[in-house]
Amino acid sequence: MKAFVLERYGHKRVLQPTDVPVPALRDDEVLVEVHAAGVNQLDAKLRDGAFKLVIPYRLPITLGHDVAGVVFRVGPRVTRFKVGDEVYARLDDFRIGAFAEYAPVKEASLAHKPLHLSMEQAASLPLVALTAWQAFVEKARLKAGEKVLIEAGSGGVGTIAIQLAKHLGAIVATTTSAGNAALVRDLGADVIIDYRSQDVADVLHDYDVVLHSQDTPSLLKSLGVLRPGGRLVSISGPPDLEFGRLVAAPLIVRGVMRLMSAGVRRKARQAGVDYAFLFMRAEGSQLREITSVVDAGIIRPVVDRVFPFEATNEALAHVDSGRTRGKVVIKVR
Repeated sequence: MKAFVLERYGHKRVLQPTDVPVPALRDDEVLVEVHAAGVNQLDAKLRDGAFKLVIPYRLPITLGHDVAGVVFRVGPRVTRFKVGDEVYARLDDFRIGAFAEYAPVKEASLAHKPLHLSMEQAASLPLVALTAWQAFVEKARLKAGEKVLIEAGSGGVGTIAIQLAKHLGAIVATTTSAGNAALVRDLGADVIIDYRSQDVADVLHDYDVVLHSQDTPSLLKSLGVLRPGGRLVSISGPPDLEFGRLVAAPLIVRGVMRLMSAGVRRKARQAGVDYAFLFMRAEGSQLREITSVVDAGIIRPVVDRVFPFEATNEALAHVDSGRTRGKVVIKVR
């Protein structure tokens, strides 16, 4: 099969189109004929080597975390899916490979595709929708009537997080550029901050939750937005000690994580704020709940651009630009 393979880590390194064997299927896995694959910042960061100490992949490796397609084959222990089912998933760590014609997926990580979405729309959802779900439902336990700040509301995670937070009954503020204000307002944002002309710490106060996805200066400003007892959930770091334990990082790497997050954890304690780092995981049961919300018309995908399979490197470069509205998708079939 054809796949786009990372041979060596490197900043903006080009993936190589390669003929590779179809992956061997494990007993609890489904082999998916890939029709579309979502492209994420996570793919770019893995390519650049940002996580090589924490998630030590053996190279060469096919990249890609988001997949939508049709079940081609099932393992002997699979009971929920059959050949011909239309499905989607965020692939598991150490089992990624959506930038290919076929991809194996654990049954526990897979869900049936939302009925009225195209393959490209479905492929845009798993990673960002699961990120928003795990941030708000698991980590922050967001409640109706609470106020939440979502950074970068026009991005892949932001466009879904706004809609999910509104569904949960929250009052939503978001940062974006003036050119994207209409988009985030249409998605449900109540308060819109133009990050180019406004300082979020001057505008917002006594918020309950912040979903942080940007740089360290914005992370520290978030502390001033939150009330005492508020919750700061970061998907861009720094990683905390709980994350080190979850990924079973070596002790020396956990020590580095402790040092990296020491400053923000100290400032959070001083402000009376709970800090948590989220590195989202594949979870089919949550994806099924997301499917029901999508099928009900409550959440809709926002797709910035669809690239052909042969333009996979161009799709990654477009994500690298940082100027996408919603998600970038590769059409494989």
